[in-house]
Amino acid sequence: MAEFDMGLVQRGARNRRTPYFEAEQRHSPLGYTVYNHMYFPIRFDTFEAEFDALLNDVTVWDVSVERCLEISGPDGFRFAQLLTCRDLGKCAVGQAKYVLICDSDGGIINDPVLTRMDENTFWFALASSDALLFARGVKNAYPDLNVTIREAEVAPMQIQGPKSKDLMQALLGDDVLDIKYYFWKRFDLGGIPVVVTRTGWTSEVGYEIYLEDTSKGTELWDKVMAAGAPFNVRPTGPSDIRRIEGGIFNWGADMTYENNPYEMGLGRLVDDLSEDASISVSALRRISSAGVERQINGVEIDGDPFPALNNVKWPALDGDTVVGKVTSAIYSPRLDRNIGYCWLPRGKSSMGSTVAIDTEWGRRMGTVVEMPFVDPDKRIPVS
Repeated sequence: MAEFDMGLVQRGARNRRTPYFEAEQRHSPLGYTVYNHMYFPIRFDTFEAEFDALLNDVTVWDVSVERCLEISGPDGFRFAQLLTCRDLGKCAVGQAKYVLICDSDGGIINDPVLTRMDENTFWFALASSDALLFARGVKNAYPDLNVTIREAEVAPMQIQGPKSKDLMQALLGDDVLDIKYYFWKRFDLGGIPVVVTRTGWTSEVGYEIYLEDTSKGTELWDKVMAAGAPFNVRPTGPSDIRRIEGGIFNWGADMTYENNPYEMGLGRLVDDLSEDASISVSALRRISSAGVERQINGVEIDGDPFPALNNVKWPALDGDTVVGKVTSAIYSPRLDRNIGYCWLPRGKSSMGSTVAIDTEWGRRMGTVVEMPFVDPDKRIPVS
């Protein structure tokens, strides 16, 4: 029986194109997915070739799909704090933080990078979820707060890899080199307004450029590619190889609203807040006190290299009993092994524990190992 032609999947105006869509067609993208209701280029070459470019040169990645939930207004700080369990009082204007948006039961609604744009304005760069609607729902419980909730009209792209500083310096001048890790600064690039952050989803040295005039997408793209030409710049999709090596999770795949920070090993993102500061504080205190019964783990999986990223979540078995699931798995050419993430009961989550895994390419054995798999102290992106 012939496989279904995905080219027949309906397209339409409800799925939006990014401001860089037209420009990136010159580079012959090899596929798209839909992410936050936008078309998202997944790759322009093989995953291995794009991984190599990220490790050795500089890559450009259209991440306009990271829609920015903007919280503003006189009570913007108070409302933004309600959404997250990190203490936003420790986030200065001009700074960014990796945060968790959590519900009143402690479940993770999203795990964005937050940037504090002014005293009461915050951007949450969202993974693919309905966090905007969640925020609007929370507002109904706090009708007295004077706050505006909207999707900011900005379009981020990522500049990632060891030569990203060279590209950014050529593009914006020496001032861009003053941006510290997880901070941001505004620039005017010949009439193109941008916000530049020292962040990324690759565990490599990198920046994100937030275009504030989305009518200038092609113009910005062309300037970035011209500045990067001497450094062998190339467009790519997301490098799942590198993000798994680096211990970066993908909301919707590795975690959902059914998971809490402690199960994810992200308890460091839960600060000591008063119970009325954030809607998740009470639940997270109960969870921390009781402990968790399951957690996500790094695993190495034996056998031949996986030909691709997993398309479905794989069952993990102890004997004949399904005890967990693999959420992300891929072959790392650098490590010469299959690596991934596996949810397991607490009793099976110790280093060296083994489980059988029913992959798309047959049954394999997985062993629990430390993660991140590469650069556990995160020295590369900070450098």
